[in-house]
Amino acid sequence: MNSKQRAYLKGLAMNIDPIMQIGKASLTEENVFAIAEAMEPRELIKISVLKNCTDDPKMIANEIANLTRSEVVQVIGKKIVLYKQADEPRNRKIKLPK
Repeated sequence: MNSKQRAYLKGLAMNIDPIMQIGKASLTEENVFAIAEAMEPRELIKISVLKNCTDDPKMIANEIANLTRSEVVQVIGKKIVLYKQADEPRNRKIKLPK
């Protein structure tokens, strides 16, 4: 992903709400499964890391990206934005600039 595409996705992410929260238990298999399921219809998701989670949000973002084969768009404070192009062509809503 190049900087132009990342900037475009950051702009889109400003208008979406977090769909998931990572709490005290940090990253669990259930969280990863739910995130992977949510990415297919949405492509771009925002995740909130709660204050009671002691792990670093950047580390959590990278781990989620590796496990779900997605890309980290940005991590700002305790908010994580991830992108993964939908596998099904009919589910693809986001057209990235070249």
